[in-house]
Amino acid sequence: MDKIISDLKRTGFQGECDDSPTALDLYSHDASMFELRPQLIAKPRDGQDVERLVKLVASKKNDNPHLSLTARSAGTDMSGGAINDSIIVDFRKHFTKIEKITSTSAQAQPGVLYRDFEPQTLKHHALMPTYPASRDLASIGGMVNNNAGGEKSLEFGKTENFVSELKFVFADGVERTVKPLKRAELEKKQKQKDFEGHVYRELYNLIEANYDNIKAAKPHVSKNSTGYYLWDVWDRETGVFDLTKLIVGAQGTLGFVTDIHFRLVPARKHSGLLVLFMHDIDDLGEVIPKVLESKPATFESFDDATLWLSIRFMPSFRKLLGWKRFMHLLVTLIPDGLQLLRGIPKLILMIEFNGQTEEEVRQKVHALHGELKKHRARYEINGFEEDASEGKSEKFWLMRRYSFQLLRSKVKDKHTAPFIDDFVVPPEHLTEFLPQLRKIIKKYDLFATIAGHMGDGNFHVIPLMKLEDPEDRKKLLPAMKAVNNLVLKYGGSLSGEHNDGLVRGPWLKMMYGSEMLKIFQEAKHIMDPEGIFNPHKKATADWEYSFGHIRDHF
Repeated sequence: MDKIISDLKRTGFQGECDDSPTALDLYSHDASMFELRPQLIAKPRDGQDVERLVKLVASKKNDNPHLSLTARSAGTDMSGGAINDSIIVDFRKHFTKIEKITSTSAQAQPGVLYRDFEPQTLKHHALMPTYPASRDLASIGGMVNNNAGGEKSLEFGKTENFVSELKFVFADGVERTVKPLKRAELEKKQKQKDFEGHVYRELYNLIEANYDNIKAAKPHVSKNSTGYYLWDVWDRETGVFDLTKLIVGAQGTLGFVTDIHFRLVPARKHSGLLVLFMHDIDDLGEVIPKVLESKPATFESFDDATLWLSIRFMPSFRKLLGWKRFMHLLVTLIPDGLQLLRGIPKLILMIEFNGQTEEEVRQKVHALHGELKKHRARYEINGFEEDASEGKSEKFWLMRRYSFQLLRSKVKDKHTAPFIDDFVVPPEHLTEFLPQLRKIIKKYDLFATIAGHMGDGNFHVIPLMKLEDPEDRKKLLPAMKAVNNLVLKYGGSLSGEHNDGLVRGPWLKMMYGSEMLKIFQEAKHIMDPEGIFNPHKKATADWEYSFGHIRDHF
C-alpha cells in the first residue's frame, strides 16, 4: 500500500493514511461475527478528499482488481457491512459537522454520532425518530446506509422516510447533490453526457423495463432493509424519480454519502408506558390486534432470557447510569420483582403512547389498560424532560436497548453470533410463528435472547456461540436456513433494520428469486461499473466467501 499512499498524497489528499498493525486489527471487525483485515485506513478531511480517493482507486482498478473502498463511521454494523480486506474509508474522524438545524430539518455529516445529534435537535423541540437501539453508539451515516429503524418505526417508519437530500460521491469520483426529481428535471439529467447522466438514463431504463416485477417485489412488511429499494425510485403516477431511495440502505455499495439533509418531526412532550407480563404467548393473538388498534407510538418486547441477563448483570448498569440513577433503577425494580413471584413471563411487552399533554397520554394509556386488564398490565406516566429516560419506565428501556451490549461484553465463554438477528414477520402470524422459532432454537441448542419491535413483527434473535469451535460453526448454515425458510413461509423479510452485508446478502435469491437478484446486480453495475465500492456485500454476496471470514478468535 506504500505506492497507493504516495500516489494519494500526490493528488493533494489532505487526510490521514494509516497502515499500522494496530489500526488494521481495530478496523478488521465491526459488530458482526466476521473478520476482514484491511490493508489501509484512509481518513478523508472533506468531500474533495473522498473524490481524490475514489478517482485514484478507479484509475488503479485495472492493474489491481482486488482494490476497493468500504465506508465506515462508528463500526456498529451487525451484518459485516463495515469491513473489507482492501481500503477502509473512515468518516468518523473528520466528517463530524452538524451544519444546520431548524424545527423541521437538519443538515449534518455522516460521522456525527446520533447521541450528539439528538440533543441539538431537541433544542429546537424536534426529533429524527428513526434511531436504532444502539442510539448511544451509532452514527447518522450508518443509519442512512443501513436504513435504520427502531422503537419509533411503528409510528414514523424508517430512515428512508426522513432523508430529503444527500451529497454523494459517484463512481467517477465526483461529489454531486442527489434529491427527488420531477419528470422535466429527470429528462434534463438524462441528457447530460457525463457519468451522472449515464446513471439516470440506465437506471430509468432498467426500472421501466421491469416496472411491474420491481413493484411486485417490494416486501409486504412494515419495514425492510434487504436488497436495493428500486420499487421506490421511480413512480409513473407521480412522475418523481428519487435516487436517494436507492442510496439509503445500500451499505455504501453504490458510492459514498458525504452530507445528509434530514426531515425532523416535533418532539412529543409527554409519554406513558403500558407494560404487560405475558406468561402465555397464545394470548398474543388477542393482545396484538388490540394494541395496534390503539395506534401506540412504540410497541416493543423482550423475552425471559433478556430479563434474566439484565438481572444477572445489573451491576453493569451502575457504570452506565452513575450511582444516583442506578439506585433509582433498583428501587423501581421492586414492584416488578413482586410480579416475578407469579412466575417468569415468557415475554414482556412495552406499549408507549406520546402526546402534547399529560392528560392526552393518560387517557390513551388508561383506555388500553382497561382493554388488557386481565393480562396484568401495569403502567407508568412520564413527563418528557431533557433526558427522556428519567422516569419509572427506565428499567424496561434499559433491558430492551442494552441487551446486545451486555451479551457482547459480559458473557465471556461465548460470543454473540448475529446471523438470525433481524427478521420481520407480519404481526398477525406471531402466535403461530414464535413457538416454531423457539423449536428451531432448541433443536440447534442455541442460547439466544429474543427482543424486538412487536408492532412491526421485527425480532432480534442473538445466539451466543463458541464460533471458534467447529461444532458450533456447523450449526450456522442449517439454523439460518431453517429460520429463513420459516420467515419467508409467513411472508416476512430477512432483515428489517440491520441490512444484508455479508450475512444476509447470500440469501437475497431465496427471498426475491433469481430474476430480481439479477436486477439488483444490474443496478449495482450501473452505479459502480468497476466494482470499487464495498464488494461481497448485498447483491454481490456469496455464502462461501462470507463463511470463510467468520471470526475464529476473540
